Amino acid sequence: MMKNLLVTGAPAAGKTTLVRRAVRGLPGVVGFYTQEIRDQGERTGFELVGFDGRRALFAHVHSISHHRVGRYGVDLQAFEAFLETTPFDRPEAGLVVIDEIGRMECLSEHFRELVTDLLDGPMPVVATAALRGDPFVEEVKARPDMEIFVVTRENRDALLPQVRRSVTVLLEGQMP
Repeated sequence: MMKNLLVTGAPAAGKTTLVRRAVRGLPGVVGFYTQEIRDQGERTGFELVGFDGRRALFAHVHSISHHRVGRYGVDLQAFEAFLETTPFDRPEAGLVVIDEIGRMECLSEHFRELVTDLLDGPMPVVATAALRGDPFVEEVKARPDMEIFVVTRENRDALLPQVRRSVTVLLEGQMP
């Protein structure tokens, strides 16, 4: 039985937008998404945004961090602090959203352990990941309890009802 859902696709295909639209208005959503930071139309970094409204700088071109992915310095300390204060286990939680399981995020051993624990746990997880990833991302994709949607710029709007329906089925499976 499928308990988890993964949206994958190329960069800028619309993974985050699709997931955010699919879970909008649902009760008990916990987790986070990653939002681009733009300066004069150019992407300069990424910010973490919790479904509880918290925000934290995650990566930036001007970061002095020695953890680098491409031109971005990744603030692992801020990321792990953000994860520690995300209420994944609050009593009213019913659905975990992780955007995204990617190269920057996977620099954190804590994050990889958390993802594994959440995927193995009782709550359904909706996550995003790059089309191609490191061995950890490929392990996540290969899980037998994972339903996978591949999003492209051409199909992202058409996928919304399918993804929303799958999320609803996941939530119904959690009802007593």
